Amino acid sequence: MNWKQEVFNRKEELIEELSRLLSIKSVKDLSGQSEEAPMGSGVKEALDFMLQTAERDGFRTKNIDGYAGFAEWGPEEAKDYIAILCHLDVVLATGEWESDPFSPEIRNGKLYARGAIDDKGPTMAAYYALKIIKESGLPLKHRIRVIFGTDEESGMSCMKRYMQMEPEALTGFAPDAEFPIIHAEKGQINAILKLKEKPGEQHGPITLRSFYAGEKGNMVPDKAMALVSGAGLETLKETFITYGKQEDLEIKAELVKDTLSLALTGKSAHGMEPFEGINAASKLAQFLAGKVPHPFVTFVSECLADDHYGKKLGISFSDEITGPLTVNPGIFRFTQNLEGMVALNVRCPVETPYLRTIEKLSETTLKYGFEIEEIRENKPHHVPNDSPVIKILQKAYEQETGEQAELLTTGGATYARFINSGVAFGAVFPGKENTAHQKDEYIELDDLCSAAAIYARAIYDLANH
Repeated sequence: MNWKQEVFNRKEELIEELSRLLSIKSVKDLSGQSEEAPMGSGVKEALDFMLQTAERDGFRTKNIDGYAGFAEWGPEEAKDYIAILCHLDVVLATGEWESDPFSPEIRNGKLYARGAIDDKGPTMAAYYALKIIKESGLPLKHRIRVIFGTDEESGMSCMKRYMQMEPEALTGFAPDAEFPIIHAEKGQINAILKLKEKPGEQHGPITLRSFYAGEKGNMVPDKAMALVSGAGLETLKETFITYGKQEDLEIKAELVKDTLSLALTGKSAHGMEPFEGINAASKLAQFLAGKVPHPFVTFVSECLADDHYGKKLGISFSDEITGPLTVNPGIFRFTQNLEGMVALNVRCPVETPYLRTIEKLSETTLKYGFEIEEIRENKPHHVPNDSPVIKILQKAYEQETGEQAELLTTGGATYARFINSGVAFGAVFPGKENTAHQKDEYIELDDLCSAAAIYARAIYDLANH
């Protein structure tokens, strides 16, 4: 079977279907939540679109309480099934995009839209891979399910519901990362830190009125704002303008009566790679440090700024499998009427001592007047190098690309962890830019087609193993 040719025969149709999916603003919105739409109307629309498309194409489908759904093909009597774990929800489209993030646009062989690479593009590539297998009439030993999740970006409650309702897959992969194969994923510690102090407490001649940055813990915040009041605000304003020039940052300062508004723009990035972004909150806190004496500012500037690896928090760790622990401070909130809050997204290597890490985090934050109010743990995921699924996927990748399929690890968390032998498999190719969670997110059309061909071969081989 010439998988590349089969994909090429359907290229225009593939791009058209993907563009329709990308046009749906499937950002989780609990304000529009209902029994049929647990993640909001936009996410429901995306799930309905994929299930209706699959029904049209002759697949068996199922909607699992609005949390997830799947398109299935293969012998119904087969006991086991292979899972292709995809997600339809996307993160907010922050930053200044060159084009509307929910109006897909092709420029220079790239399809731009929120979700193009994370994860609607790879989802559609995997769906078309299964469609090619179906339309070619190829025999299958196991059933194949392309599963559509809806809450990958903020808790994975969709897959938790799926696992409650459906039997676990024999094996499978998540097309939600990088090629060749990611066989180990870091775990996570998500901590909410609360500043315990009396509201309105004065700390110096200049008072911190508010501090705001970030919307999601797994994204580097690209906007930060603060309000301060007190004496010497005109001088502080000029100093801030100078700071912006020195750091080559976009800033804005506005003085109205006795209140100074400060705004700073950084660079967004995925929380698993905080070093790829510029944390606007950390930069703003660094400026305020020493000028606006407050424990909130002191903690952020001394423990979080310019440290992606948790050294200042006392939680740094590394292992030979997945490398160093990383820390992304993603959400910052402070007002005089409420206690301050910082949300940390910590990506933990496979061998991380979780209990000791949490104890050290608590010890450090207490010194600055913060307490851990809430903490959630996700354990790491590791599939041994000699597992059958890895061998099959390596062969498929190498046959389609002519390149060696080396094993990789990631700080990201994918649905692969919901299957004991599950791995992440594409769709970002080696050496290519990964624009997930960034402005002007895109997928190269040639890469989209190449991924579909790799997935078709891999799915067929897995289904007949």
